[in-house]
Amino acid sequence: MKRLFYILMAAMALVAGACSDDSFTTSRKYLLSFSTDTLTMDTVFSGVPSSTYSFMVYNRNDKALRINQARLMRGNQTGFRVNVDGQYLDNANGSQAQDFEVRGGDSLRVFVELTSFQANSDVPEVVEDELLFVLESGEQQRIPLRAHSWDAICLRDLKVSRDTTITALKPIVVYGGIRVDSGAVLKVISPANLYFHYGAGIDVYGRLVVEGRQGNEVVMRGDRLDHMFDYLPYDRVSGQWRGIRFMPSSTRNEITYADIHSADDALVCDSAAFDPTECRLSLTNATIHNCNGYGLSAVSSYVKMVNCQVSNTFGDCISVVGGRLEVTYTTVAQFYPFSADRGAAISFCGLETLAHRGSMECVNSVFTGYYDDVMMGDTLMYDFQFTNCFIRTPEIADTVFRDAHFKDVVFESPVDSCYGKNHFVCVDIDRQYYDFHLDSLSALHTKALPLEAVRDDRDGKMRGTEPTIGCYEGFGIKD
Repeated sequence: MKRLFYILMAAMALVAGACSDDSFTTSRKYLLSFSTDTLTMDTVFSGVPSSTYSFMVYNRNDKALRINQARLMRGNQTGFRVNVDGQYLDNANGSQAQDFEVRGGDSLRVFVELTSFQANSDVPEVVEDELLFVLESGEQQRIPLRAHSWDAICLRDLKVSRDTTITALKPIVVYGGIRVDSGAVLKVISPANLYFHYGAGIDVYGRLVVEGRQGNEVVMRGDRLDHMFDYLPYDRVSGQWRGIRFMPSSTRNEITYADIHSADDALVCDSAAFDPTECRLSLTNATIHNCNGYGLSAVSSYVKMVNCQVSNTFGDCISVVGGRLEVTYTTVAQFYPFSADRGAAISFCGLETLAHRGSMECVNSVFTGYYDDVMMGDTLMYDFQFTNCFIRTPEIADTVFRDAHFKDVVFESPVDSCYGKNHFVCVDIDRQYYDFHLDSLSALHTKALPLEAVRDDRDGKMRGTEPTIGCYEGFGIKD
């Protein structure tokens, strides 16, 4: 048995020797091959290290090759950092390294990162360099390195202790978080856009006012500009930043024309002393999308929502406990793709410990999603009214109860010819791309009652006289 083993080992050695040639060649006809023609990075913020990119260097020849030198053509002038087969091209030493050997049929891996310099520009600028490989034969081969760098304003652990306004053409990258102290007002005014690093968010003890404009919304999102996969940017992945939390001392917060997406819990109103005359949070023309927790969670709070979209959350899109909620001309779409345990489109319940257990009024709004029933509520402990709404929930059999709480409501059913995601222009789970404008075949066009005329912010025309539900369609998440 041992003799057979040694014979097999000898035969394998002979085969291996016949298939490769470890001798090095200086012939110019033998060249390297690369897994890419150009290494192209995603857009990066200046001064912020990029993700690590890589590519392969192949020797597809039957003879070994020596690389006498690998170096960056522009040295340390662009901010690229390169590691070739474990050797760092030291920027303090001409951004180069020497003496690499690649056997016939073997390969090397190259890693590339970038920390770009300020370009003094409000728009992304191209950053380019070339990685040069000089073979022992004298042949030179180059791989272009390319990225876009975007100058950014960095805020680190910002504490707002007096009235402060943030506005800038450049993106604002937030590290650590922002704290708004009691008695202070933080205004975020368009064209300011905030990019939060992982774990960062806003804690509001005082007051937050976000003022965007039609067509120029204030965007609050994560700071990763790169891709998880070729087809999936990190911006479409939930849980990229912490979100906004309103503490018990915070009230009269206003968010207008804002796009808040890819957070953990996007908006949280902590329990506070309920005041039915003072609104803790007002949302107008706002999008809340793609959250790893709640879209809006409010406890013992007075919240108003007009012309909004709340969509795709692991927790409930809207969750209220006690307090008061007013929802008008709003689309609530629960198509969170990453878990079958996703929450409801809307949930509500009262608080036994309060004299005011809670109330809700929803007018001209849409509540739909994957589940056959996207509305979860404590109907005994909560005073609620739906008027001229479209709700994906089984029709209420108790006519007395239905007439008391549901006026001119369409109950969506899975047996309808068009239901759930089919109402909307695009619900693409694979690419995580969603456009919540109404599809032309949607039952929302054909089943709803005529509405009171309202001015449409998209073009200024008066709408609502045609049979259509009154959800605001202008804030679908797009590329």
